[in-house]
Amino acid sequence: MSRWHSYINSAATCIQAYTGTQPLQHFLKAHFAQHKKFGSKDRKYISHLCYSYYRTGHSLPNTSLPEKLQIALFICNETPGEWQPLYNEEWLEHWHTDPTKKMQFIQELYTTFRPENIFPWKPQLSKTIDANSFALSHLVQPYLFIRCRPGYKAIVAEKLAQNNIPYTPLLQNCFALSNTTQLQNIINLNKEAVVQDLNSQQIGSLMQMVADAQPKASHPMKVWDCCAASGGKSILAKDILGNIDLMASDLRPAIINNLKARFKQAAINHYTAFVADLTQPLTLIQKHSFPFIICDAPCSGSGTWSRTPEQLYYFTEDRINYYSQLQKNIVQHIVPKLAVKGYLLYITCSVFEQENEAMVTYIMQQYGLQLIQQQVFSGYTQHADTMFAALLYKN
Repeated sequence: MSRWHSYINSAATCIQAYTGTQPLQHFLKAHFAQHKKFGSKDRKYISHLCYSYYRTGHSLPNTSLPEKLQIALFICNETPGEWQPLYNEEWLEHWHTDPTKKMQFIQELYTTFRPENIFPWKPQLSKTIDANSFALSHLVQPYLFIRCRPGYKAIVAEKLAQNNIPYTPLLQNCFALSNTTQLQNIINLNKEAVVQDLNSQQIGSLMQMVADAQPKASHPMKVWDCCAASGGKSILAKDILGNIDLMASDLRPAIINNLKARFKQAAINHYTAFVADLTQPLTLIQKHSFPFIICDAPCSGSGTWSRTPEQLYYFTEDRINYYSQLQKNIVQHIVPKLAVKGYLLYITCSVFEQENEAMVTYIMQQYGLQLIQQQVFSGYTQHADTMFAALLYKN
């Protein structure tokens, strides 16, 4: 047996043992720690096979697992590379860069192949999303994006050049890099640049609208990042809005600890951070109101599944209703904290209309907020995540 076939068998063993209850990268790390016979290259190849398998969703029913892995590898790679020994001449001749042609070839060989099941929830998509292009985007790992913080763009560019790290400038302060790039020892993360997806950065355009609309004041604007996670949107708000009175909250204590560490690296020293369950009445900030609330709401994460394709594989449609109801529960507790003439920035990394446009309609009808702008920031043609954001105003 060749080592390539051995990798197929090892990947099949991993897939049979994996249940989707934890991130795939954590499962693989634990698996390799338990099976120390695998060297670094072995781990790389086996992991790549596993990720390729999950990228194809449920498009390969009634096919053996080794065959599924071979097909997934064929579909998800532009060239055969070192995997060439696994394939006969007919496959190699059809190894087009166009995934549509590859899938046509597979359909001729495997009549049970269902490419429409790579992403089977097309009727639930936001209307502006190209369903076919979005589905195919799951076959490719997105880029790594960084946002250069104010005053550091030239410094970051110089450090990348000194270390022979190729990058592509995008937007005003965005660099796109290979997803395997290691930056920890190259730049001062969070101080000089923030790892942040292209379309997370683009949401800054709605923050800029808030900044432009604010009259000059003698005191900092009070901003509440209510689902702050590790603070990426808070840092973005700080860089766009300048001197703000920042409050950040999240349900998870460990995440708040991560946020504090990240803020320290980012030289953000004046803020308040606390743990809050937004599905319950808020007591810690009972007397507060905010001119600007950022709600990066918990969601299906469906706009990011090209980075975590195991979530694509294990997702069930009933979760859309679950997250939609969770978002409504959160909104009912945060909108009352919005000051008159204040702005709510509602964000998801979902592609489902029920979590996006339908939620905006709900907020408008239920709480009387006015829509300033809403947009799907499509990443499927840019090797990036797809995001949704809406800016609403309270009279």
